[in-house]
Amino acid sequence: MSRDEIVMICCSDIAGQVRGKGFPARLLRGRLAKGVGWTPTNIMINAHGMIADTPWGPFGDLVLLPDLSTHVRVDFGEDDTPENFVLGDIRHLNGEPWECCLREFLRRGLAALKAEAGLTLKAAFEHEFHYDGVEERPNSAYALDAFRRQGGFAEILAFGLGQAGITVDTFMPEYGPCQYEITVDPATGMAAADQAVILREIVRGTAFRMDGRASFTPILRPDAVGNGVHVHFSLNGAGGQPESYDSAGRHGMSNAASAFVAGVLNKLPAITALTAASTISYQRLVPHRWSASYNNLGKNDREAGVRICPVFSTSGVDIAQQFHFEYRAADAAASPYLVLGAIVWAGVHGLRQGLSAPDPTDSDPSKLDKTALAARGLQRLPQSLSEALELLAGDADVKDWMGPTLQDAYLRHKRAEARSMSELDPAAQCERYRLAY
Repeated sequence: MSRDEIVMICCSDIAGQVRGKGFPARLLRGRLAKGVGWTPTNIMINAHGMIADTPWGPFGDLVLLPDLSTHVRVDFGEDDTPENFVLGDIRHLNGEPWECCLREFLRRGLAALKAEAGLTLKAAFEHEFHYDGVEERPNSAYALDAFRRQGGFAEILAFGLGQAGITVDTFMPEYGPCQYEITVDPATGMAAADQAVILREIVRGTAFRMDGRASFTPILRPDAVGNGVHVHFSLNGAGGQPESYDSAGRHGMSNAASAFVAGVLNKLPAITALTAASTISYQRLVPHRWSASYNNLGKNDREAGVRICPVFSTSGVDIAQQFHFEYRAADAAASPYLVLGAIVWAGVHGLRQGLSAPDPTDSDPSKLDKTALAARGLQRLPQSLSEALELLAGDADVKDWMGPTLQDAYLRHKRAEARSMSELDPAAQCERYRLAY
């Protein structure tokens, strides 16, 4: 049977969902200038498919313009419909960026980083997800048996990601039920967030073609290990040379890296609303669950808010090329553009203020009293989405980065989501988010 292949122009929205419009793929180049029509209120659709509150109602028109550098076409076989989509920017009809375009939020942050310090950001998103194509069995963490039972999923996924221009670094069975983790090579700036969006869709597409389902829900059920998104990042100079490491710096950090990381730590409680964006995210961000719960800097500590990652210092290895940091208070309920944008803007804040990173913590912050925490500049991360949103709303710097229109839309969107989820118990919330992500 003959076909006319369809391509979709898509965007990642406030809910971290990928939405867009399709048309015949042969017309893609003709859409580079005119894109497809879009509606402001589309961004207010939450993860569960509802529009509870919107500042625009039925009014307004926008255009979604494709960025061909993000075009993905993955052909899984001649008897299967290919994955064919392209990511884009949301613009006003006169071509100006829309205030709520999430790629534009990140783009402005990257431009501020370059203007402030002449630096670029290199990053990679480390993803965990639940794959229901395998039977849940005890004692499966990192096990060869758990790897064996996923069958050809990993190989087909690696093929699909390769066709999408993403290089797999590692794939493994993780600690949680039917949980797997995938890491990929880093990319610079916008491309790192684009890769994260693309990766999630190729994972879902691979699972679908194997009659299974992959979910990036922040936590599968209240008693389970969560699915985190850990963002590995470093700073580069204009010529691409690494700028995070200084052998004479405190804990190996350059002055620029120290200021950048200090800014992230300083703003971490407020930006958690952007990086851990569901009600169940906060079932994960608690002490002793191998997840972030304080705005602390750690070294060899997988419960730190930001971690200085280890380097292999064997003979002939360039430490500067390896030296980087890991932001741990994020999950896939958040759009990668908001996650990376929040990190970048907070880092720029640290550079502008001339901040210096503290010493890494060497003990469990949850065992310190309020006086000891305050003396170390440590703060417990918000313990609910509603609490996180209040911190976000009260931070003038974050409002300046986002702009009033995007901040207002985000707060409306997430407050309505928090209200609707408050009617459900934790287990029911987990099930709703499992289906959404």
